[in-house]
Amino acid sequence: MLKLGLLVNPYAGLGGPVGLKGSDGADIRDEALKRGAKPRAVERAHRALAVLAHPDVDVDIEIVCWEGAMGSDALEGLELPWQSCGKPAAEPTSAEDTARAAQAIAAEEPDVLVFAGGDGTARDILDAVGDRVAALGIPSGVKMHSAVYAVSPEAAGELLKRLAQAGLVNVELREVRDIDEDAFREGVVKARYYGELLTPEEGHFLQRTKVAGVESEALVAEDIAADIVESLAPGTIYLIGPGSTTAAIMTELGLANTLLGVDAICDGEVLLNDAGEPELLELLARENKPAEIIVTAIGGQGHVFGRGNQQFSPAVLRMVGLDNITIVAGKGKIKGLNGEPLLVDTNDPALDAELCGYRKVVTGYHDAILYPVATLPGLDD
Repeated sequence: MLKLGLLVNPYAGLGGPVGLKGSDGADIRDEALKRGAKPRAVERAHRALAVLAHPDVDVDIEIVCWEGAMGSDALEGLELPWQSCGKPAAEPTSAEDTARAAQAIAAEEPDVLVFAGGDGTARDILDAVGDRVAALGIPSGVKMHSAVYAVSPEAAGELLKRLAQAGLVNVELREVRDIDEDAFREGVVKARYYGELLTPEEGHFLQRTKVAGVESEALVAEDIAADIVESLAPGTIYLIGPGSTTAAIMTELGLANTLLGVDAICDGEVLLNDAGEPELLELLARENKPAEIIVTAIGGQGHVFGRGNQQFSPAVLRMVGLDNITIVAGKGKIKGLNGEPLLVDTNDPALDAELCGYRKVVTGYHDAILYPVATLPGLDD
């Protein structure tokens, strides 16, 4: 029998869709809720565990968790056995609750502690239990730099299934990293190493640590920007995603941009700076004009949607249209993926499937390639 510990940070990733670039701290959590953000970590944990509950999957598991949104709510509707080892003292929950839950679950000696959260959650678990228990993350944060997370909820479920079916899965120490969210909101990325968690390792299922490119990014970005600006159509709304590559487009246009947010432009004018999902949906509905999304991939990880740009929600993507998405990335960034595909994790599995396939990637001035987009990297089996 595989004994799983389950821990959910129910407010992880709350600030992403509404443009707050994180969810650490009660003030940010409350502001995100005020802006209409909907918690999604419980749902993403449910999707991972649903892999184990599928009728065609024969596994012998036991789950120990806290009650409510920090654990058992993710098991609702799934025929998986679980037992309680506690519950949060009050709502809303906090980082202290995460630490207490991790300690309580670790005391039950699970084979694996599976948790839904972001980099802050991984830090809390690292502080609480260190490497005393193997831990696997279900990605639910905003822009996750740590290497302890699966590339999607379903990937986490598949890895747990392999463990439950006595598959050969290595365990190794993998980095926990986190950023200074206050600096991040000011457009500055300050990521630091905090330690390592012992993690079930199957390279195709786990994301890499987020890394910066090594080629002359500024020159490549300028070439890409020149190509994109040349192709902009009049009367079309362009939603420019976060990142230095896309920021070069705004610089080429002479427009103020949000390095780590989403901007909207049309006919050489800024319509929105640092917009969240609600503002984007309202703009698209009000203007009733053709729209396109221009987005880049995260270096090292390859995610196009679902890491750091949750403002591009399933509703926004469908409203714009999946044929109206332009991906921009230097060839150095693509080569850094070592042949693995670009990834999507929009929190809508059906939409993710529609986004898969070969897509054009603008890599320079009048230079583009076709490159695969997938929900999982290629599997050896």
